Amino acid sequence: MHSQESELNYQGIIFFIGFMGCGKTRLGKKLANKTNRPFVDLDELIAEIQGKTISQIFEEIGETGFRELEMQTLQNSPFALNAIVSTGGGAPCFYNNMDWMNANGLTFFIDTPIPILASRLINAKTKRPLIVNKSYEELIQFIDSKLLERRQFYQQAQLTLNQADVSPEMVIKLIDVC
Repeated sequence: MHSQESELNYQGIIFFIGFMGCGKTRLGKKLANKTNRPFVDLDELIAEIQGKTISQIFEEIGETGFRELEMQTLQNSPFALNAIVSTGGGAPCFYNNMDWMNANGLTFFIDTPIPILASRLINAKTKRPLIVNKSYEELIQFIDSKLLERRQFYQQAQLTLNQADVSPEMVIKLIDVC
């Protein structure tokens, strides 16, 4: 069966930002498939370049070292001009990453309610170094606290998606209206 591709008038890089578990990668892959564009998950790219998992990198160089590596990878990777990039949840909040993404592409903040984030993350804790070993209640508190810190950066995105389940078609319509 042939997948139907959609035309996307915007020709630059599209960045999806938001808290871990908000659906950046899932939406990015679907949009890339629908529009026949390359997709890059920044965390996967870092892991591939380093030859280690994100958890191993955190363990070896800590969050500060990881954030520097993340910034270097984001700002120095030769993304295709029409790429769709999913960042890690903290990427927009460190160094000048948010300013850089806004200057080099179109940024979307996927704003997802805390209970939905927690329900998605509770079973993925072992893959995410910042939430490993947290109970559901601790996870809710962590998300709430981190969102308070990060929201100021996320809200600098050029467009915000306020739904828990966003479709590629919605993103295409938003971009075409801009």
